Amino acid sequence: MKKNFWIILFIIVLIADIIGIQTGNEALQYIFKPLIVPVLIGYFITATSSIISKLKKWIVLALIFSWGGDVLLMFQEQKDIFFLLGLSSFLLAHIFYIVFFHHVRLSEGIKSNIWMLLLVVIYYAVLIAWLSPYLGDMTLPVRIYGVVISFMLMLALHMLFIKDKPAGRWMIIGALFFVISDSVLAVNKFYESFELSGLVIMFTYGFAQLFITEGAMKYIRRK
Repeated sequence: MKKNFWIILFIIVLIADIIGIQTGNEALQYIFKPLIVPVLIGYFITATSSIISKLKKWIVLALIFSWGGDVLLMFQEQKDIFFLLGLSSFLLAHIFYIVFFHHVRLSEGIKSNIWMLLLVVIYYAVLIAWLSPYLGDMTLPVRIYGVVISFMLMLALHMLFIKDKPAGRWMIIGALFFVISDSVLAVNKFYESFELSGLVIMFTYGFAQLFITEGAMKYIRRK
């Protein structure tokens, strides 16, 4: 299938889910939220079907566990355990993204950049210091998750130095959107909710996954 088909389908599914969130229509959310990531999996597999690369499995695994996180978080209002399970599934997704970015960094011969690490550490420290008084029993899980996604972002920022600059930019923007989405989600859940939180969270999350997938696909195809 052509690229435009997958992108249009993805946008339709994402918009339908956001409409469901903003209007409180649970039927739309239950139908479309579980479809967001599978559409990207279909796009990625189709776009790289003729290419043999060990990097492909890490993106697919990251997307699969992201899908698991999406589904589990749909039931968090019913039982708190579903939030922890969803968080764990996304944590594994980020670990697979970390492995992917690490392999790309090594393949490109990119050295670790201390300034990028410092930038990410400062952001993580400020956010956790702000939220910690409100986390309660979730303090440890949230801190662990924050470390993992921060490490993912730090490695993604190194994509700035790969030879394929367009692919690198896609992946960096995707990782930044992912951190924004999760940060807003944490603030909304543990500190103070706000009216457009669902829109902001899902918009940034959806395009985070799309941009990382697009960047990885372009890198693998050109590599």
